[in-house]
Amino acid sequence: MTSAIRAVTAGEIDFFAAHGWAYLPALVDPAWIDRLREIAVNRLRDVRRTPSAGVVDRAFGQDRDVAQFEPDFHRLTHHPAMGANAVHLLGTAERVRVQISNLLVKEPAGAGRHSEPTVYHQDFPWLPMDRSAMLTFWVALAPVTAEMGSLRFFDKSNVLGLLGRSFVTDGDDIPTQHAWLTDQPVVGGYDLSPGDATVHHALTVHGAPKNSSSTARLSFTATYFDANALYTGAPYSQTDQLSQKLEVNRPFEHPAYPIVGSEETR
Repeated sequence: MTSAIRAVTAGEIDFFAAHGWAYLPALVDPAWIDRLREIAVNRLRDVRRTPSAGVVDRAFGQDRDVAQFEPDFHRLTHHPAMGANAVHLLGTAERVRVQISNLLVKEPAGAGRHSEPTVYHQDFPWLPMDRSAMLTFWVALAPVTAEMGSLRFFDKSNVLGLLGRSFVTDGDDIPTQHAWLTDQPVVGGYDLSPGDATVHHALTVHGAPKNSSSTARLSFTATYFDANALYTGAPYSQTDQLSQKLEVNRPFEHPAYPIVGSEETR
């Protein structure tokens, strides 16, 4: 399936390096997306019925680590082209590891769950890695319009360093913690066709409004990080629950964090 995922262009690589995010139209073949969407709808059915409670849950429902359970999503997440794209975009990593893969659903406003805005946040402050060379591909599994809550980004915010954790308590979004950030431009909000994607750096401040349409927003995310990153030992649910423990100040040499891509794909 090498042709099912296209390579990022030189222009997209340069844009990502300058802005901390990029729009990647037709990243994944729509014919493949059709199959993935069918799987997603079935898997998310229970998630969509579950009442939400936490700050994250009120913004969107998720099926975490889906690539561990569904072969089609495993093939996408572990595809050499995805690893090669992550390497090219990061520019500093020779190889990357999978951090997580997620199915996401954002219900229409008024549905009573998974419909609040996704507060503006950075991904990295929660993670137990010693470097921030990490990015997330956000792939539309069905048509996504701006009113459905496609991602927005604080442009070039990836150069601002760590700005603190969000999703701890209500009102802890990054712009509230750092009022000066509201002077910076917010971009994104694209209309996306199935297979279109955005990508953002783990330090880029991003979020999404509520879903103002009458249709659920369906997407898939895959996150990759520098394969040479060292484990810091900081508490984090994903690493804390591993039966085979990671070693502090050593790379993430564990089956849960496989290396994707190779010299041949770059």
